[in-house]
Amino acid sequence: MADLDDIKDGKDFGLNTPQDKQGFFLKGGANYDWGIKNRMSRIFNPISGRTVMLAFDHGYFQGPTKGLERIDLNILPLAAHADVLMCTRGILRSVIPPTVTKPIVMRASGGNSILSELSNETIAVDIDDAVRMGVCAMAAQVYIGAEFEHKSISNVIKLIDSGMKVGIPTLAVTGVGKDMARDARYFGLATRIAAEIGSHYVKSYFIEEGFEKVVAGCPVPIVIAGGKKLPELEALEMAFKAVDQGAAGVDMGRNIFQSDAPVAMIKAVSSVVHELTTPDKAYQMFNDLKSEG
Repeated sequence: MADLDDIKDGKDFGLNTPQDKQGFFLKGGANYDWGIKNRMSRIFNPISGRTVMLAFDHGYFQGPTKGLERIDLNILPLAAHADVLMCTRGILRSVIPPTVTKPIVMRASGGNSILSELSNETIAVDIDDAVRMGVCAMAAQVYIGAEFEHKSISNVIKLIDSGMKVGIPTLAVTGVGKDMARDARYFGLATRIAAEIGSHYVKSYFIEEGFEKVVAGCPVPIVIAGGKKLPELEALEMAFKAVDQGAAGVDMGRNIFQSDAPVAMIKAVSSVVHELTTPDKAYQMFNDLKSEG
């Protein structure tokens, strides 16, 4: 039985040897059944192997935060330029027209708010409802090292088990408490745990030191969170560094919908992610599109 004695940090991540994808275009996905593979192929571009997810699920615990006051006015104009939309079922049913055919990754955890302990979440969507809405994946937070770590891991396990019965993958989202170190050791631990319990892909954060090792140590795709609003060039640089070091895309929210030119920004981000456009060129693209109105 594994114990806590003599635990040593991993060192040899084989950074020069990519993981064998076993015939599928996404690492870790070769042995899933047809439904999972089909949905993952809609989330990720089979040509580039990457994705630009537009995250606007923040309201489930933040309320009407800046840029999300009116989803119909601020987010719907961006939908056509995203690969995937990530939202709650309430927003999907109340605001997103059924004629929008973009893949949906549904926020499936909730029960908390900015006024309470964030790690104390529950499953907020029944699998039958996810099937009815035709979602491509379900997402839930996993809070490694937080007060309700066990509960958050259990939530993700339940989503994985229920999703596997109907061919819907699960995205584990690494939540970071205010007192936790945002370093390679923490994210390596969190993303590996998420993969070990069966998550089909993982959302995490880019870090300047050791990100390649985090990606290499996680046997399923990692997409990075945009995090807090950055100047546009810095956000583009972060996206470029992440995909250059092995990330399978981005799940951005504030760095897109809080930009003063959101459509230009999501187009620039997409160019970085799918075409590996350098940040300087992508920023010029952003400014050109912005000036065109």
